Amino acid sequence: MKPTKKAVVVRVAKISVTEANLAKASLRLLSQRLVSSEMAYVQRTLGATASQADIDAQVLAVRKMPWSSIVIPD
Repeated sequence: MKPTKKAVVVRVAKISVTEANLAKASLRLLSQRLVSSEMAYVQRTLGATASQADIDAQVLAVRKMPWSSIVIPD
C-alpha cells in the first residue's frame, strides 16, 4: 500500500482593520498617511478583520480611486 500525501492547508492570518494598522500600512506602502475619508472607506470595505495582503491591496487601490466614490454623500 502506497502512503498518501496529506493536503496542506495554508491559513492566512487575519488582523484587525484599525486606524493604527491602516496608518502603518499606508506609511510602509505610500510613505504618507491616508486622510480620514480614505481610512473610513477602507474600513467600510474590508470590515473588522482582513489579511495583510487585502489591507495592502486596498490601501494602494484607494489612492487611485476618484474622490466621489470614496466619500459618502451627505
